[in-house]
Amino acid sequence: MRMKEAGLIDLTKRPWWEYVGRDLQELMLQSFDLLRVSNTLDSYHDYAFIVFPMSKAYEGFLKKLFMDMQFIDEAEYEGTRFRIGKALNPSLDPKARDEQWVYGKLAKYCGGEELPTQLWNAWRECRNLVFHWFPKDSRDINREEAAEKLTQVVMAIDAVFRECKITL
Repeated sequence: MRMKEAGLIDLTKRPWWEYVGRDLQELMLQSFDLLRVSNTLDSYHDYAFIVFPMSKAYEGFLKKLFMDMQFIDEAEYEGTRFRIGKALNPSLDPKARDEQWVYGKLAKYCGGEELPTQLWNAWRECRNLVFHWFPKDSRDINREEAAEKLTQVVMAIDAVFRECKITL
């Protein structure tokens, strides 16, 4: 989705909008506000700052979803040790797949790997690859790429309720 189209996304009309709650709503809206006003700023070599609030909201959404689906318990949801990157990683070493490995549970619940793979890809591409920096690969993104990442997260959340028949 192009940047102009990303700016037209009305999050408040999404069927999951009330589900995410006020805190996550504000983070999501902040990312779209940053996208909108970023065209009035000087040019930057990295627009990752636009994606950060949405990525944080996506993490909160996934944790809430996993708790509501009883894939994790309330202590894991509220704690600081549960890691989405480990829980959703389809390539996690089978020896490391414990009760917190959600990918397999989600695939079983939804009848296939399409949705958990989409959620993993959104996590990896819109959070991990945006947040981490390496000397030979700083992974800078431009405004257009930031807009695409916002859209990718919205589409992943949409897919949860469309593909997996999650009811609110």
